[in-house]
Amino acid sequence: MIQRASDLPAIDRDTGIVNAIIETSKHARAKLDYDPDSGYYKLHDVLPEGLEFPFNFGFIPSTLAEDGDPLDVVVITDAALPSNCFLTVRLLGVIEAEERANRKQEANRNDRLIGVPSGDPAAASLGSIHDLRPEFLDQIERFFKSYGEFKGKEWRTLGRSGADRALELVEEAMEARRRKK
Repeated sequence: MIQRASDLPAIDRDTGIVNAIIETSKHARAKLDYDPDSGYYKLHDVLPEGLEFPFNFGFIPSTLAEDGDPLDVVVITDAALPSNCFLTVRLLGVIEAEERANRKQEANRNDRLIGVPSGDPAAASLGSIHDLRPEFLDQIERFFKSYGEFKGKEWRTLGRSGADRALELVEEAMEARRRKK
């Protein structure tokens, strides 16, 4: 029996559909982080007036990214999904990025997987990150750059890749979590 959200499986290997947990809802100013030790969400940041999450933001359970957290996922849908919402996501791709706290610190990878709810009929025609408007992807990148600056960090895009690369990153992060346990 699964006890915590962080212990859910990451992926259905037969379909390539990933599980996701929403931490921060679309239009929220309060950035929440899931705490696997307690099973609760804790306040991480309150964004300044006028800055809000333009999308639902969460994580892929049973993964470990280079920054020490589960892989991040941006879930694109018109609906604002509540924190602690469990859903299945069809990955479209990834914005590969790195983040550093200051110029002297080594940069850590801090990729953002991009996906849509697997049952969302409005997203049925989307097969890849490249099907999204480039301006929309630019807005996602600008948000994370601004959010990083707010926290005193530099967030830099390395590139954009499709679903195959996103799934590869999920597999790598699952293996990293298995090695840590």
